[in-house]
Amino acid sequence: MTIDEMKTRKKELGFTNRMISEQTGIPLGTVQKIFSGETRSPRRDTIIALENLLHRDAYADAMAGKGRGSADVMVGPHNGSSGGNSLLVREEAAHYGARPGRYTIEDYYALPDERRVELIDGVFYDMAAPSLNHQAILGALHLQFAKCAEQHPECRVFFAPLDVRLDRDQWTMVQPDLLIICGKDAEGRYLDGAPDFALEILSPSTRSKDMFLKLGKYMTAGVREYWIIDPEKEKVIVYDLEHEETPEIYTFEEDVPVRISEGECIIDFREVKRYARL
Repeated sequence: MTIDEMKTRKKELGFTNRMISEQTGIPLGTVQKIFSGETRSPRRDTIIALENLLHRDAYADAMAGKGRGSADVMVGPHNGSSGGNSLLVREEAAHYGARPGRYTIEDYYALPDERRVELIDGVFYDMAAPSLNHQAILGALHLQFAKCAEQHPECRVFFAPLDVRLDRDQWTMVQPDLLIICGKDAEGRYLDGAPDFALEILSPSTRSKDMFLKLGKYMTAGVREYWIIDPEKEKVIVYDLEHEETPEIYTFEEDVPVRISEGECIIDFREVKRYARL
């Protein structure tokens, strides 16, 4: 989309600059400069984030109360196929790996132990230490997912910090907050390849990365299911990447089925909320 097309779409949806900033994680000042014309050549990741918001009709439906939950979730644009309603775009996600940066896994392991980063397409992304709230939610989730794994002995549950060489190349090493692998061995320094399931808990410093960049990476790498947990809004966004269905949005007052278990495993977010004292 061009900037002019974005301006038109923004007006059609009735978005304010503040709404766009809150939904994408782009600083409000940056959004204002783009739509005022002061910034004429925004960064590519900024453009992608704006396109992912403005190019989807699902937001308008949710704002009108037609969708499940609220519209606090960013999903990719339509894939352009006739009659399709997938909101996940492989073409856009592929751009992330088209021109990798200059850092490799060798550089990643050469960093000081105290520096926490993720390496995505040759670019380092700093990771702040998780908050107590983040860790409480992760602990509650791990307890329930571990119980689920007892019903599926072929699957194992892990949580961060654990390195995942997502694309089996030298350019990407990520650390999902929680992941599940089924029917494959996991040993050594890192997991080699995509897990079956990945989960990220949003924080102010990771919001945009988790909602856009890592969504695209997980999708193209072959992750079957991806959950985004938004503690601030008490929302759970579930992407069934295996079947390319539109995302489902749940609240912290609901049970959320795990798709890769064919719905046999259920995560009770009321229990997560109680455990985390939210």
